[in-house]
Amino acid sequence: MVVTSLYDPTSDVVIRELHGRGVPVVRLDSGDFPASLSMEAEVTDRGIRGRISTPTRTADLSRIRALYYRRPSGFSFPHLTEQDARFAVTQARYGLGGVLASLPGCLYVNHPHRIGDAEFKPSGLAAAVRAGFDVPPTLITSDPDVARAFIKRYGSVVCKPLQNPVYLVDGDSSVVTVAEVTDEDIDDRVAGTAHLFQERVTKTADVRVTVIGSQVFCVRIDSDLLDWRPGHSRLTYTPIEPPPGIETALRRYLRHFGLVFGAFDFCVDGDGRWWFLECNPSGQWYWLQTETGLPMLTALADLLERT
Repeated sequence: MVVTSLYDPTSDVVIRELHGRGVPVVRLDSGDFPASLSMEAEVTDRGIRGRISTPTRTADLSRIRALYYRRPSGFSFPHLTEQDARFAVTQARYGLGGVLASLPGCLYVNHPHRIGDAEFKPSGLAAAVRAGFDVPPTLITSDPDVARAFIKRYGSVVCKPLQNPVYLVDGDSSVVTVAEVTDEDIDDRVAGTAHLFQERVTKTADVRVTVIGSQVFCVRIDSDLLDWRPGHSRLTYTPIEPPPGIETALRRYLRHFGLVFGAFDFCVDGDGRWWFLECNPSGQWYWLQTETGLPMLTALADLLERT
């Protein structure tokens, strides 16, 4: 089963690969519930049993051997009043969401509850320290004075979003990028919500490490950008091997959150030291295969097929 929104090119290629292997796949967007997605589930002494039906497929819940949880859309009940819609969304989330999270004998890539845990950036940074990664000094605050003091202490500091909801700019999706800040940039707007400040590492390159089950794929990303995500046309990619200790720390981190997939971002300083920045439990990866030829699609399909 693949749980994602209608537009998800990464899931498209995974599904094509599984179809080519003769593996039956049901794709659904939980946001289609209940308009075009129905569910019936019974809790028995053998766990959850029942079925989920889309306009083209019906899945026996007891026979789902792997679930690839990507990026489903949110529940929506526009025909209801605001209060009734809020109640209906809650029931859908804990009803359908609870069923999808409780499939017997199912391998989750990744489990939605574990994804939720790992998406809290302060938790991820703390787990990274415990796993053995080097993590730049980091501050989360809503106090402007504390932010200014942190910047004066470390000199070169960047501000990052704690989560990155999509913004529409002239109809196109965009994200809030990482930006360097000085103490003069800090004003009372900091008090409006939580902000993350981090000492800027003078980097020579970035590295994206994608862990898929037992396999680890490391790609060096070279550019002249502070935040490489918006500038794909200015990037070059090189498959590399991780330095000693990194793979062990990757495994510790994933075990901490109960993940089998993770897209890790590092920056590399002038001494070759890898600094942990974040791990996205639902991160993009397929574009790296097209750039490097690394067999990432095969690895993920093998994992889902449970070969």
